[in-house]
Amino acid sequence: SKMTPAEDIPGSRGRQVCRRHELYVSFQDLGWLDWVIAPQGYSAYYCEGECSFPLDSCMNATNHAILQSLVHLLKPQAVPKACCAPTKLSATSVLYYDSSNNVILRKHRNMVVRACGCH
Repeated sequence: SKMTPAEDIPGSRGRQVCRRHELYVSFQDLGWLDWVIAPQGYSAYYCEGECSFPLDSCMNATNHAILQSLVHLLKPQAVPKACCAPTKLSATSVLYYDSSNNVILRKHRNMVVRACGCH
């Protein structure tokens, strides 16, 4: 059986399936280096892509997303496709100055996308 390229699937307009993409967040670009000591930035990643029916197992789809995709096929104007979103996130430690100029090391939860899926 031959695989069909995404651009040949009707309605997909060549968009890739839901997956994790590279995103580097630079604290310098955000203008935060006056209070963030380290790191200078970090790889945050983001999720983007199609969640079209049928939702493949690699898309980490919820049961709700699978059913929403089916209903979308029946009523595309009334119900949107499922959304590509993070399914696993992890923490990043940041060293920074607080409002009293104390140096604080804090582990910030949910800062790095580890996996994406259809919700």
